[in-house]
Amino acid sequence: MATDQSSVPEAYDDLLEQYGRATYLGDANMVLSWDQEVMMPEGGTPARAKQRGAVSAVQHDLLVDDDVGEWLDELKSEDLPAEESAVVREIRRQYERKARVPTDLVEEISEVTSDAHPVWQEAREEDDWSTFAPTVEKLLDLKREYADHIDSSADTYEVLFADYEPYIDLDTAEEILEQLRETLVPLIDEVRESDVDLYDVEGTYPEDQQLDLARETLETLGYDFDHGRLDTAPHPFSSGTQFDARVTTRFDESDPLDSLGSTIHEFGHATYTQGLREDAYGSPLGEHRGLTVHESQSRLWENHVGRSRAFWDFFVPQFNDHHGTDLTPEQAYEAANQVYEDNLIRVEADELTYHLHIILRFEIERDLLAGDLDVEEVPAVWNDKMEEYLGVRPETDSEGCLQDIHWSHGSFGYFPTYSLGSVLAAQLHAAAEEDIDHFDTKVRAGEFEDLHTWLTDNVHSHGQRYTTDDLIQEATGESFTADYFLEYAESKFGDLYDLDR
Repeated sequence: MATDQSSVPEAYDDLLEQYGRATYLGDANMVLSWDQEVMMPEGGTPARAKQRGAVSAVQHDLLVDDDVGEWLDELKSEDLPAEESAVVREIRRQYERKARVPTDLVEEISEVTSDAHPVWQEAREEDDWSTFAPTVEKLLDLKREYADHIDSSADTYEVLFADYEPYIDLDTAEEILEQLRETLVPLIDEVRESDVDLYDVEGTYPEDQQLDLARETLETLGYDFDHGRLDTAPHPFSSGTQFDARVTTRFDESDPLDSLGSTIHEFGHATYTQGLREDAYGSPLGEHRGLTVHESQSRLWENHVGRSRAFWDFFVPQFNDHHGTDLTPEQAYEAANQVYEDNLIRVEADELTYHLHIILRFEIERDLLAGDLDVEEVPAVWNDKMEEYLGVRPETDSEGCLQDIHWSHGSFGYFPTYSLGSVLAAQLHAAAEEDIDHFDTKVRAGEFEDLHTWLTDNVHSHGQRYTTDDLIQEATGESFTADYFLEYAESKFGDLYDLDR
C-alpha cells in the first residue's frame, strides 16, 4: 500500500510490515482450509490439523509481539492521515483482543476445528448427533476459555459475536432480530393462509447441466475467473483474497433453483473480495469490513438481483437453454420466490423463513455458551424450535442440528450476521437504485457493471477504513436500519401472494 513516507512515522511502517506478514499467514491458512473442504483426501486430516494449528500459532505470535504493542504506543500521540489512522485503529483493536489470548490456546482451537470437520461430515452422513456432540462440547469449552481471556466480565456470546461483527453491538443485533420476528412471523402466516399457489419448477436436472449453468451465471454477473474458481462442497462457501476469491456450490437434481441461488449468493461474497483494493493487500484497508457487510453483498445479489422480476426477464432464456425447459419469466420469478411450508434447510430457505432459521440458531448458541443447554439436548430443542417457528419438525439430525458447518469451525456468534447482512442488503439496494439511473432496466438487459461500480466505490474499495456504522452512513446517507428490509419484504410478498396489507 502506497503511503507518503514523509507524513508517517517509522513505527507505522514497521507496524504495517509486521501486520502484513501475519495477514499472509492467515491467508495461507485459509487456502489450507479451502483445500480440506473441497479437495483434500479423506485421510489427510491429522496432518492438516497440525499444519493449520502451527500456522495459526505463528500468525498469532506475530500479531501480539511486544514490538507491536510498542509501535502502537508510539503512534498514540501521532496525528496520522485518515487512512493510516484507520489502519492503526484496526490493528490496535486486534492486538488488544489477541494479546490476551495465549498462543497455545489459539493453536489448540485451530487443531480441534480442523479435526472437527470430518467428524461433522461423518455425523451428518450417518445422521447421528451423538457422534459430533463430544466435539461440540470441546469446542464450546475452548471458546468459553477464549472469550474469558479477552474479557472475563463480559457476556461470552457478546465477546464471540464481536469477532465477526466488531462495530454493531449485540443489543442492536438483538433488537433487529426482534423486529424481524415481530414482522415476519405474521407475514409468513398470511402467506401460508393465502389462496395463491406460485409456480413450482419440477423435474430432474442433472448435476453437469447445473454446473454448466452455474459457471455461465458467474460469467454473466461479472465474476473474474482469472482471480477465482468454482468448485463443489457439502456446504457452499466463498473464501480468498482480492487476488484469489473462490466460490463453491452444491447441487440437488430435483431443485435447480437451489444451486443457482447458492451460486449467486457466493458470487456476492466473492465480488466483494475481488473488489478490495489490490494495493492495500496485507493491510486492514485491503480487508473486508466484517461479516454483516460481507453478508449484505451476497444477499443483495442473491435476493435483490437474482430473485427479482427484472433478472428473470433477462435470465430465463439461459435457464431454459441449459435445462430444456420453457419457463416464462413470471413462472421463474414465482418459483424463485416461493415461501415453502416444509422448509427444513437454512441454505435452501426462502427469503422470509430464512430469518427464523437464524433466530433459532442464535437462541441455541446463547444457551449452549451460557451453560443453560446441554449439548446432548440440542436435537430435541432444535426440533421443538423448528416446529414452533417454522411449523415443521426434522425427522433426522441431518435435516436439523447437523445441517450447518459452522460449529465444526468453532464459529459460535456468527449466525446473527446473516440476518444483519440481509437487512443491510436492502438498505444498500435502495441507495443503489436511487443513484443508478434505470436500475431495473439495466438488470433486465443483463447490464450489471453499474451496480458493480456502485458497490465497489461505496463498499468494497474502503476495506476497513470506516467502522460498520460509518460505512453504512457513507454509502447510504443513513444509519443502519431494518426499515428498508421490512418494507421490501411486505411489499414484495404482499404482491406475490395477493395479501390485503
